[in-house]
Amino acid sequence: MTEIAPAPKYPTYAFNTVILLGPVSLRQPKNLYQLSLVSPAWIYSVMMNIALSSKVLDSKSLVPPNQRRKTILITALTLMWVVLVLSGLMILWNYQSTPGVSSQPPTHWPAGTQSSWNKMRPTLVMFAHPRCPCTRASIHELAQIMTYGTERVDARVQFFKPASFPEEWEQSDLWAAASEIPGVTVTTDIDGNSAKRFKATTSGYVVLYDTKGQLMFQGGITGSRGHTGENAGRSAVLSVLSNGNAETLSTLTFGCSLRGINEARLQEKEK
Repeated sequence: MTEIAPAPKYPTYAFNTVILLGPVSLRQPKNLYQLSLVSPAWIYSVMMNIALSSKVLDSKSLVPPNQRRKTILITALTLMWVVLVLSGLMILWNYQSTPGVSSQPPTHWPAGTQSSWNKMRPTLVMFAHPRCPCTRASIHELAQIMTYGTERVDARVQFFKPASFPEEWEQSDLWAAASEIPGVTVTTDIDGNSAKRFKATTSGYVVLYDTKGQLMFQGGITGSRGHTGENAGRSAVLSVLSNGNAETLSTLTFGCSLRGINEARLQEKEK
């Protein structure tokens, strides 16, 4: 009686890798925090499966030629996918962690501005671009600051608007969000004239002056682009309002450029 040879054991490791990675490609993480949760597990799974696939490839006697070529192809494609994911992570990290251009505002409230400082309580001014998605996080952090008491600070948000642009161009959803914060006054900064006097170059930039018009804090109140949560800028502002001083009196600002009129026109055309 002729003995029938057992069916060959086909490698499934590479297939497992693709199945495991499938949900990730369909559900892309939206920020670095989510990426930090999923990427190590997926990358470890990919590398382990590739290693196991390589061991199977060494046992050529167990794998038919056609199946071996298929396994090599899937493994190569999976490796390419991992390289693309890692490249995307690096690009996202560089973007979110790159601050805007730094500047040094006047140590005393500048002359010729559209309003003066408050002589009864500290004055906080945020300069914002109405089309900057990163500024949403800055406005959120401002709202958090104001929950500690609207009587503690005179908060203002000035939105950039080119003089030749249509009326209410600056009144975007960011304008509405800032207007809804109790104790915050929202105004228009025509051609960014006020921002220029305060040397503000990046959307989300904040200056805080005391009742004598002396600079107490300058910088951003987010930890990175579009990121909300505890950060050095917000902590510094709260410390100054509570104690009159803080360990950090200057922070980086993460946001879009406060564009000049020509750049703003170009931005509108790109939409």
